[in-house]
Amino acid sequence: MASSSPFSSNPPPEPLINKNPLQESRARSPARTGRQPPKPDFTSIKVSKEQLDDYLSMADISGISKRWLRDVWHMLDKYLSYTKWRVDKKTSIMYLKMIKGKYGQSYYRKHILQIRKFLNYLNVDWANDIKPPAEPYHSPKIVRNNGIMETLGYFNDNPYYKQMKAIILLGASSGLRAEELYQLEQEDMDIKNRVLYVNHNPKSGQTTKTGKSRVAFFNDEAGIALIEYMQFFNNGCNLKKLFSQPHVERAFRNAPMKVKDLRKFFSQEWERRNGSYAVKELLMGHSLKKSVDLQHYTYLDENDLKKIYNKVIPDYMIAKT
Repeated sequence: MASSSPFSSNPPPEPLINKNPLQESRARSPARTGRQPPKPDFTSIKVSKEQLDDYLSMADISGISKRWLRDVWHMLDKYLSYTKWRVDKKTSIMYLKMIKGKYGQSYYRKHILQIRKFLNYLNVDWANDIKPPAEPYHSPKIVRNNGIMETLGYFNDNPYYKQMKAIILLGASSGLRAEELYQLEQEDMDIKNRVLYVNHNPKSGQTTKTGKSRVAFFNDEAGIALIEYMQFFNNGCNLKKLFSQPHVERAFRNAPMKVKDLRKFFSQEWERRNGSYAVKELLMGHSLKKSVDLQHYTYLDENDLKKIYNKVIPDYMIAKT
């Protein structure tokens, strides 16, 4: 047999040696290559109903509304039911992907934020890896007097017309949030002086978005409607609350406007009448955190605010325009 020449162009065949796979794996081990493989995420956290109750109790005492508290419970309960009350990153992402197409972007964003907030409460280290989508852009709805008049006309034959007229004119001239209107009690209204006391008192079921009480005002037109409604309310009608939310929402279900649109009308009408932006922020109870001027330099008491309000908002803004 001819021997293999060291100058041959063909390399000699490899010797037939049984390769040891263990040795190969050691040769390619992270210690030798310098590469670390990603660690599998097998960790999960068992969540108890007591922990959820504790979290919601903390949210409750912070002053959020009962309705929003129920919404938060509903979001978290659905999430935990899907994960079988064991929280891990993979299952959480699967849940968020599943619900993404079921809700609008705004509600989906709120859903993610509430889940992330709860995970942070549980000290889950990957909680902040969950990023919500951007806040969707909403083209503002323009609300004018004719929309208010149309809504008043919608309730002409309603047995609770006086109540509906009162909440419409009160909301349109005061700028209160819908939830703040629903929470009003008789003692919160000084009809003679046209003053509303918007209270933040969670123990009595009254909350504001900023967690602070404030005053607001209404015009003569709303005052007359309130007097008529108070006579109806206090003389044998079957209503237990001035503006019960379920009752009012049912009444407005097919109305041309919703109660929340009344606040939009007030804001837009204030601008149309060249009212002070800073005063509008105070009257409507907006957060002042982003305004250094309003937080530290602007101070207007109730009398100051009322004088400015009276200059901007006329006695009759809807029916006699």
